[in-house]
Amino acid sequence: MTASTDATDPRTANAAARDAVADRLIGGSLRRSYNSLIDVDWDASQDPRLFYMPPQTISLYGTPLWESMSHLERVELSRQELANMLSRAVWFENTLNQGLLRAMLYQDPTSRTVQYALTEIGDETRHMIMFSRVITAIGALPYRLSTLEAMTVQSFPFFYRGLFLWVAALCGEEVIDDAQRNYARHPDLQPIVAQIMRIHVTEEARHIRYAREGVRRRVQHAPWWERQFAATANGAAGFVLRRLMYDRRVYERCGLDAGEAMRQARANEQVNARRREAFEGLHGFLSENGLMNPVSRLLWRRFGFL
Repeated sequence: MTASTDATDPRTANAAARDAVADRLIGGSLRRSYNSLIDVDWDASQDPRLFYMPPQTISLYGTPLWESMSHLERVELSRQELANMLSRAVWFENTLNQGLLRAMLYQDPTSRTVQYALTEIGDETRHMIMFSRVITAIGALPYRLSTLEAMTVQSFPFFYRGLFLWVAALCGEEVIDDAQRNYARHPDLQPIVAQIMRIHVTEEARHIRYAREGVRRRVQHAPWWERQFAATANGAAGFVLRRLMYDRRVYERCGLDAGEAMRQARANEQVNARRREAFEGLHGFLSENGLMNPVSRLLWRRFGFL
């Protein structure tokens, strides 16, 4: 028996709808894509008094330790926190690309959906290059994963299947995207950082739409266990995202008491409130699609996002 090609077949209609969305996203990629190798002024001078992250997003902002620091010490902290965030963004983009490539093994390579996924992989690959070049350009050293972290990260793509692939993509993209929109608009930011954030925000908007469409499509047909796994496992993203924001080595490189800095940073209500605000959009979307449950809410709350 041959597969049905009847336009009234739900599978055919769903495929057509997916391809229509992918076609629009491919069109957007043609109109607004960047190559940081030529679209970023890598040789632009950096003002030693300008921040590398908006002060309000720096982990120690407003704490007693922050108040005791000089302006240049605060700038250095922003430089190190940016290097930490970009270092970890490189490995997240890496695991996401692996998940997308695995999914393609079971899909029609001639479909527009697969072609857009390949377009996104190209975007993410350029982003990894851009992030690594920024770390070098600002004169920082990368933050390498520990052996345990590297082993854990290597397992991520195994779980990026079905519905959870799209949920994981959103968890890694939406909260950071919200912060980066503030970076790009801040008046006292290093120009090179504003440039790369504008590029990333523009291209990430398409990736977020693609992932949201993937969630809406998959959640309608996914078996109950797949929905429950995605609704539970997304809470682990709270831990990963918090690691983007706090790392003892950041404070050590700045010459601070790492233990005290970690204590004050974790208790910093001003930054915690900003983190909760950044999570609101994703929390609403996951809730609307039945992808939040008591376990994931407990984890997101435990790591300061609810």
